[in-house]
Amino acid sequence: MAKIADFRFDADVADVFTDMIERSVPGYRSIITMIETLTEHYAQPGSKLYDLGCSLGAATRSMARGIKAEGCQIIAVDNSAAMIARCEETIGEFHTCEGVKFIESDLRAVEIEDASVVTLNFTLQFIPPADRAALLEKISAGMRPGGVLILSEKVVFEDAHLDGLLADIHHDFKRAHGYSDLEISQKRSALENVLIPETIPAHRDRLLAAGFTSVDVWFQCFNFMSMLAVK
Repeated sequence: MAKIADFRFDADVADVFTDMIERSVPGYRSIITMIETLTEHYAQPGSKLYDLGCSLGAATRSMARGIKAEGCQIIAVDNSAAMIARCEETIGEFHTCEGVKFIESDLRAVEIEDASVVTLNFTLQFIPPADRAALLEKISAGMRPGGVLILSEKVVFEDAHLDGLLADIHHDFKRAHGYSDLEISQKRSALENVLIPETIPAHRDRLLAAGFTSVDVWFQCFNFMSMLAVK
């Protein structure tokens, strides 16, 4: 049997990304919708807002809708040329590109400056575990006091029974949204060495160590969650 290739955010994935993530991630649309509300609450006048790992710009658009403060700039970053190109196109259809800057880059190479809102929306899980603490420390150091990081991730659980149960429920969710058992198996194999999830306590401890003063889960559905970390 041919080896399943590792998952890549290339042009083929960009073509189907929106459909794929909404059928694969329970609660995804709720998280995107609430990013608008959180941005409205936390965006500070004259500050920068970062969407790190912006893909096709769903969180970027939500942030743009939520900004009520004056003089803000959104910076959308992704290391995939195909994703950045499509993001710039879709943002242009929805919202004037004035005030939105697009950067094709590895997140680890991007400077974070004067930020009041940062999103890592199902992005950190694709960063090598050894590099995650440094990235979060850099984000924290570049944020204004009272700023917020929105971190959404797939997670695992220390209790083996619960972890297995929620994984099974997630597969049921995908079947209910049209994925076959073969497609589920192939996707799992493709992501095995690319998407590396961690526990909620591991995320919380790392965020606190990075300099955030308040950290907790504000949304969870099965083995997917989103945390709010306040600087």
